[in-house]
Amino acid sequence: MLSLVAEQPRHGYEIIQEIGERSGGRWHPSPGSIYPTVAQLEDEGLVSSEKVEGRRMVQLTEAGTSYVAEHREELDAVWAKASEDPDEPTADLRAEMHQLGAAVRQIAGIGTPEQLQTVAGLLAETRKGIYRLLAE
Repeated sequence: MLSLVAEQPRHGYEIIQEIGERSGGRWHPSPGSIYPTVAQLEDEGLVSSEKVEGRRMVQLTEAGTSYVAEHREELDAVWAKASEDPDEPTADLRAEMHQLGAAVRQIAGIGTPEQLQTVAGLLAETRKGIYRLLAE
């Protein structure tokens, strides 16, 4: 997030969109993860934010600018990892995990008690199966 804000001040939605774009659509953080991170970075004195046209704009402080300059390699490495070739061996696994998470969130929101119990059992069996594979 620091490297994005170093490029230009951004509001939360822009940060989410930019992360999604730079990760090739593989990572879309939620506002529930972006804004607590902004608050933490503010507490550390690395960013400041202000309301502009109803949106919370985030920009680097002097300390944040220094931090980004001192840690440029590490920050660039994060984006290099995020933009790795989607044909990597774990790409299919990551896609399935994302789709599974979406399905679980959906059933958790609207499922009946019986459906929730069934899904909990399916997830437990799947987890056990994965551990069996690891034990081979």
